[in-house]
Amino acid sequence: MTAIVRTEDVLGGDPRIEDTRVSVLHVYELVAEGDHEPVDVADQLALSLAEVYSALAYYHEHPDEMREVRRSHDDALSTLAEESLSPPEPATSS
Repeated sequence: MTAIVRTEDVLGGDPRIEDTRVSVLHVYELVAEGDHEPVDVADQLALSLAEVYSALAYYHEHPDEMREVRRSHDDALSTLAEESLSPPEPATSS
């Protein structure tokens, strides 16, 4: 069975497929929200089909954790959007 791991210094600690930088959330989004077949996702991300299904199983077996990961991503995107719409004022020289 493919291991799903969390390492604080890789992908911000999001759950990912061991020995990759492919997050569980990314696999889920491609399959469930992107309407891609698991076999196509495996091919696109250079994963085995078993790794794709392990990521999907992990997503569904850990709904609270995945909700928190998604919330964290949404918060980061909101912060980036706000900062890009309101850049800091340039420093004035005296």
